[in-house]
Amino acid sequence: MISTLLIKNYALIDDIKVDIDAGLTIITGETGAGKSILLGALGLLLGKRADLSAVRDASKKCIIEGEFLLKRFDLSTVFASLDVDYDPHTIIRRELLPSGKSRSFVNDTPVTLQQLQGLAPFLVDIHSQHETMTVASEKFQMEMLDAVAGNKSILESYQAELINYKEKAEILAGLIYKKETVDKELDYNSFLFNELQEANLSKIDQPTLEEQLQNLQNSEEITEKLSHALQLLDAEDVGAIAVIKEARLALGRVKGYSVYYNELWERLQSVVIELEDIEEEINTSSQKVDTAPELLEEVTAKLQLLYQLQQKHKVQTVAELIEIEQQLGEKIDITGSLEDQITAIEKDKISAAKKLDVLSKQLHDRRIEIFPVLKQKLESVLLDLGLPNATFTLSLEATEHYKMDGKDALQLLFTANKGTKPGLLKKVASGGELSRIMLAIKAILAGYKRLPTIIFDEIDTGVSGEIALKMAHILEQMGSTMQLVSITHLPQIASKGKHHLKVYKKDVDGKTATFIEKLNKEDRIREIAMMLGGQNITTTALEHATQLLK
Repeated sequence: MISTLLIKNYALIDDIKVDIDAGLTIITGETGAGKSILLGALGLLLGKRADLSAVRDASKKCIIEGEFLLKRFDLSTVFASLDVDYDPHTIIRRELLPSGKSRSFVNDTPVTLQQLQGLAPFLVDIHSQHETMTVASEKFQMEMLDAVAGNKSILESYQAELINYKEKAEILAGLIYKKETVDKELDYNSFLFNELQEANLSKIDQPTLEEQLQNLQNSEEITEKLSHALQLLDAEDVGAIAVIKEARLALGRVKGYSVYYNELWERLQSVVIELEDIEEEINTSSQKVDTAPELLEEVTAKLQLLYQLQQKHKVQTVAELIEIEQQLGEKIDITGSLEDQITAIEKDKISAAKKLDVLSKQLHDRRIEIFPVLKQKLESVLLDLGLPNATFTLSLEATEHYKMDGKDALQLLFTANKGTKPGLLKKVASGGELSRIMLAIKAILAGYKRLPTIIFDEIDTGVSGEIALKMAHILEQMGSTMQLVSITHLPQIASKGKHHLKVYKKDVDGKTATFIEKLNKEDRIREIAMMLGGQNITTTALEHATQLLK
């Protein structure tokens, strides 16, 4: 409930602070005194868009602050879902700055308008003539039906399963789209993959193949040059090896004379050994030179295929081609994997849909079952409110579409007159009838759910006499279990308030300003007497007012 409302520099208000107690609080005042200003300020506090023209002094900051006592309402999860700091004694502040900017705070932490608007329905429920039209909406009517039917737990289960169902549907749509994309590329990727597999890349050593090709292409020249080198090394008497052996023999005759000559001999001995080894390898290599045309053709074909694949895939090595082959294989495998995933998610979605169908059927049956009770209660309250022929008819049709409150399409049909066919509320009910229906619904709901603070802005428009007394009695009953504020012009209703606030205007320093004061018992008698007989208060009016208050 709201405990305090502070308003500074707004419309006709300079600076007022209003304490609002539990139970039924009545607000009265002459037309134009500023009662609507209070509602406008409260609306800003609850997230409505700011109209900077409503600031009284544009050079100063406008502040609207409200204190809310929330311990009884268990709103911590609501605050958490909106990422707002929770406190059982919550303070909300809205500031309109001279610069034209607006700031909002909850418990001294900055919040957005969207966060305020998310909190608003759980804090204050304002019903003006405009808000009364919500009674004709399917959403409001369904909430009323579910509250009376006690469907809260089923609805929570349904909504949790609906979130799961929508998640599965979203995942499934994404997988199907991905598979369609993969399927379009599957044939081409398979062709590329098979082409690389046929090349048997893992067994290809490109540098070795390229060297082999060079040898095959130049086999005649290689054979000729190797033979010539052998001749130069191994020719009798004049070959390099024979000459160096002759030099070794000469040094051998003097190596015993000194260490130095011995070292020269040993070095030359090493050269002879190395040359003999080279001569042997050249001889062996000359015998291994392959001149087979078939092998040359085979190696050339392998390298040509390899070069073509490298050019196609814009790479330069066999390792890069092998990596591309692996990637293509993975893309092809994805198709089968996607099919398995799609099958699994489809099963999950079907399972969620079955659970939703069961829960929505439970909701449907309970709504049908409870409607006679709701119908009797509504018609009974409206009988007291001067609509003796009010009749409600329920049209509840199960659809195939999953909505946040089930699969039902609801139509609450109404007629206020005998012999008249029931029709949709928004089409057949007058403004006065809608106001009474709204009051009846709220009065009924007060017995089934914990409602936030409700503010009725002249819900008594168009009623008087005995009906006004019945309406006052209903408001009084509602006020016994919740915080209720009623702005009224009727003395019958004003007399039922547990608390009474008066809004009035007066001129201060040449400027008109709105003020509000809490009335004591004597002040209330005079205020109600004026509501009964006008400014000239008579003894009869005072007696009547006293009687009403009793």
